[in-house]
Amino acid sequence: MTQAQSVTDGETVLAAVEIAVPPQRAFDAMTSAEVEEWWGEPNLYRFTNWRSDLKVGGRWQVDIRLPDGSILPASGQYLLVEAPHRVTMTRRYEWDHPTLGGQATRVTYGFEPFAGGTRVIVRQEEFGSPEAAREHADGWQRTLDFLHAYLTAGR
Repeated sequence: MTQAQSVTDGETVLAAVEIAVPPQRAFDAMTSAEVEEWWGEPNLYRFTNWRSDLKVGGRWQVDIRLPDGSILPASGQYLLVEAPHRVTMTRRYEWDHPTLGGQATRVTYGFEPFAGGTRVIVRQEEFGSPEAAREHADGWQRTLDFLHAYLTAGR
């Protein structure tokens, strides 16, 4: 599975990709300021100003910078940290997202080793609307493709 895949039942999103790197490498890329290097693309959005206290109860924040320069902040709190296997956090946009508003969701990143590397699995739930879940399913597929491209380029 060199291209990410995602599905939703209208309430929960599952997305996955397999990457030829160890779990710790994928974990670090998704849970550190390194997200600023790969999450997004210039004509879509970029992650900037990452701040994180990666521990249970710790907070994280990031600014989503749009091509026009506007900033859309997002934040949350870590609920579970089991490096390098799993992280669960809340996620909330601090602006009025078109399909989600300011509703918090719960996101889990899983890093499952297999013979060729790591299967990265994202589960996001508590959307409250099928439209928001569908939009985020597309977004997670795109995001995991960004991660795959970044890590397989040897970064």
